[in-house]
Amino acid sequence: MKTESKIKSLLFGLSLLTVGYVNAQTTNETQTATTTQSSTANPQIDALKQKIAANPQDTQSLVALATAYQDAQDYTSAIATWNQITTIIPDWAPAYYSIGYANQAAKNNEGAKAAYDKYIAKVKPEEVEANKQNLAYAYFFIAFQEKDTDKEKAKQYIAKSLQYDSTNQDALNLSKSLMN
Repeated sequence: MKTESKIKSLLFGLSLLTVGYVNAQTTNETQTATTTQSSTANPQIDALKQKIAANPQDTQSLVALATAYQDAQDYTSAIATWNQITTIIPDWAPAYYSIGYANQAAKNNEGAKAAYDKYIAKVKPEEVEANKQNLAYAYFFIAFQEKDTDKEKAKQYIAKSLQYDSTNQDALNLSKSLMN
């Protein structure tokens, strides 16, 4: 099936990008945001845009472009590019995680929460083991966002987060605070 082959080829590319996404889990939110670089000053982005213009369905190049935008801290363009990927491959869970990551980096917590929720819903049972760390973080982020408005939902999500990563100290601390 055409979609399956696209997903398999993207999984390899995504595995190379995982190191960058793990950073979303450990980045201090108080760090000062750096100025967004213009894509016109980035030859890698320009080359990828030309490649995609020639073949708008080139998902590998789209993933590379979205990642390059993120590296350049152009989160608006990264989100738009990840959304293009979800249009081509609507069931590819890592794209939704990446949308969450980019929204979070752009300080759009509502957008991040919605994207992480979609990511959680899109992870197939046979993919859970390979996605445990990202699932743990997605559940943690949503629980953290819900802790003041929907304590019961936050409790459910933090329990799921700890199910996937029982050693995450931030998740353990949030779980304790929710029990009070």
